[in-house]
Amino acid sequence: MKRIIFILNIPLVKKIVSFPLSRITSAVLQVLFTNWLIKKNSTWLSFFLYPLMTVFVFLPSLNHQLPQKSNSSKVDDENAFVLTRCPGQNFQVSLLLSHLLAATVLDSDVLLQPYLSSWDELVKFMDSLGPMVGLISKEIESKTTIIRQLALLSGESREAELSSNVDVIKSVKAHTDGYHSVRSMISVEMSQGLVDFHHQTDSGCRTILRLHRALLWLKLFLQKLAETPESGRLRSPSELCREAYQGTLAMHHTWFVRRAAEVAFIAMPERGFFFRLVCAQNQERLSLVLNRVVKAIGEVYDRTQLALEENGMLDLP
Repeated sequence: MKRIIFILNIPLVKKIVSFPLSRITSAVLQVLFTNWLIKKNSTWLSFFLYPLMTVFVFLPSLNHQLPQKSNSSKVDDENAFVLTRCPGQNFQVSLLLSHLLAATVLDSDVLLQPYLSSWDELVKFMDSLGPMVGLISKEIESKTTIIRQLALLSGESREAELSSNVDVIKSVKAHTDGYHSVRSMISVEMSQGLVDFHHQTDSGCRTILRLHRALLWLKLFLQKLAETPESGRLRSPSELCREAYQGTLAMHHTWFVRRAAEVAFIAMPERGFFFRLVCAQNQERLSLVLNRVVKAIGEVYDRTQLALEENGMLDLP
């Protein structure tokens, strides 16, 4: 009995009281086994095996206490990464990100001014990919121009209806302009009967839907470009862009437009070009940059999708 008391007073055994429940069973078995050895007059063997068994009991607990890199640390790395201006480039990914973040400062809505500014940078991005992709960017530019003109006309008409008080005009334009955000634009165009669900018009709602579809294509392309496969080669940007297009915009385009897009993707630059475009030294850094942009685009896209869906505008002609 004295031998058992001596063994149980070993500091390691005392730590059993602070074990998680999953460890208590192992500790009890340890003590019982040691007791059996003592009854067999194998004291030297008990003192040899006891430390060894203690290792097996404590090892799982120690393993959980070791610092491990989790998914949250990866997210922290992405958030801590600061985007700065990239010298010598017309397209600036830092400006794109700042516009995207500014567009979502309102709850469940998208501000149109920073939204359109985001498209200004994305047009520069597409123009940098070559003249064939630039043809697509020209179409997008025409869409952003339509919305800006509608907002300008809306502002002018409001000024004409108000008094000559400049402060009043500025206040109205800043807070009640129908083209202040995606939801306010939908509301004002619906109330004025500007949205036609059966015939093609140049309404802001129809135009934003076309931009919305194109944004999904670019989001998916950048997401694929940011991926780093665990094994195997990195796929070419041309292949990734074609795949993203086929899953998004292609279903809304005519045969002729789809063929033209295929040609544009063939002429797309290699991956090294994208490293230089955002001042990334390698694929890991490129992934950090693009993942932040994709996340911001995703927030803008999801909010716009919800606003259009709630008003039955996802299939406007």
